[in-house]
Amino acid sequence: MNANADADSAIARYQIGEVADRTGVTQRTLRFYEEKGLLRPPERMDGGFRLYSENDITLIGYIKQLQDLLGFTLSEIKDMVEAEELLQQMSVTRRPDRELPERLQRSDQIIGALTRQLDVIDHKVEHLTRLREDIRAKMTRVTTRRTEILNALEQEQAVSEL
Repeated sequence: MNANADADSAIARYQIGEVADRTGVTQRTLRFYEEKGLLRPPERMDGGFRLYSENDITLIGYIKQLQDLLGFTLSEIKDMVEAEELLQQMSVTRRPDRELPERLQRSDQIIGALTRQLDVIDHKVEHLTRLREDIRAKMTRVTTRRTEILNALEQEQAVSEL
């Protein structure tokens, strides 16, 4: 057994119910995330029970944040998660002694992953900006109409007082 295997066996693992409780995501949702490729299939116990790591729990929190707080679609979340996994993999396997062409290639892969994440975010921001502008235009129209109504009421009061 090598040192990595020893380290892996010491890492805490959690069953699906524990993960659901910790993350506020249902067990069904966790299975759905796995089915859609948002989560890698977790390790399994001999009885087939799923076992999740702290990294899995962190990723579930990230997915939940993208979905709940930012309104990302599952497709957008998958793009973000895949790019994030590539970034983590590159970070873990970074070696300053690599040949310069290989380091350049890895840098290009990282730039590609970050670009994909920015594209997803830019798309979302563009739609949110458009929605905000539409709502502001509606607010301006309603506020203008309200002012017109108030002016009309004041004129009616002034005429009735005469």
